[in-house]
Amino acid sequence: MNKGEFIKAVAEKANCTQKDAGIVFDAMVDTVVTVLKGGDKIVIPGFGSFELVKKAATTKINPMNKKPVKVAACKQPKFKFGKSFKAIFND
Repeated sequence: MNKGEFIKAVAEKANCTQKDAGIVFDAMVDTVVTVLKGGDKIVIPGFGSFELVKKAATTKINPMNKKPVKVAACKQPKFKFGKSFKAIFND
C-alpha cells in the first residue's frame, strides 16, 4: 500500500474526502517531525511511540573492497509498536 492508497482507505473509513484525509496525514507527519526535532517523544497508548535516537560514530567494512569506512554519528527517528497493538496480530 502506498501513500495514496492509504489516504484513500482512511478517507473511506473516516467518511471524509481524500483531500481532507491527505491534509490530516500531512499535518500528522509534520507534527511528528516537529516534536522529534524538539527533542520530545510521542507516545500513543494502544499504538506505539516515536522517538529520536542518537547513533554513535562507528567504523564499518566496505564489502566491495574490504576496506574500513567511517560512518558519522547521526540522529535517527525510531517507531516502536506497543504491546497491545502487537497482540492484535498474535491472538
